[in-house]
Amino acid sequence: MSKISNCYNRSNLQLAFYGAYHSNPINVAIHIVFVPTILWTAHVFASHWALPSPIPYIYHPINKYLTFETNWALLAGAGYWLYYLLLEPTAALLYLPQMAASVLTATTFAHSTSFNEKQISITLHIVAWLVQFAGHGFAEKRAPALLDDLVGALVLAPLFVHLEILFGLGYKPELHKKIKNLIGRKIADIRVAEGRKKRKEAAPVGVSS
Repeated sequence: MSKISNCYNRSNLQLAFYGAYHSNPINVAIHIVFVPTILWTAHVFASHWALPSPIPYIYHPINKYLTFETNWALLAGAGYWLYYLLLEPTAALLYLPQMAASVLTATTFAHSTSFNEKQISITLHIVAWLVQFAGHGFAEKRAPALLDDLVGALVLAPLFVHLEILFGLGYKPELHKKIKNLIGRKIADIRVAEGRKKRKEAAPVGVSS
């Protein structure tokens, strides 16, 4: 039971870490729109890469919008989702259709020959990142989480924005309150660290705080 509790606490701390860099409502709204865009375009890029030969290749168009294919987009999507299942099982189950839609539509788009999918997906990917950086600079006024933990930020972002939507709909209010409290503490810690850094930079040479 203690192992489950420890895992639960660690997941809350991980979400609080990401949330501490995304507490401004405007910045959160930006991420709700553009994190899925970044994830989808990343799936488009990864759809061009087949998995190693020991893994059987399967290509099955489900309809004109959805295509199942054993590729790196499928593997990455499955890996992300399994990790979310460990962090917050119910939210992960609710997120499964969105993750599946992202992978399957991205695979279809990657194999499309009716337009320049590479140019479109690259443009969308770059624009989405630029808008998010603008959200951090002008709304959040704090550097993105990826500057402190690149892998953690990239992996947690889709789950965080998914939870923001769920919390807005009344999902697990106690969990929401707990994570908000942890975010508040993390923000306080960040501000203390930033204050120390500024004092250290402002101090004369040879003087330490």
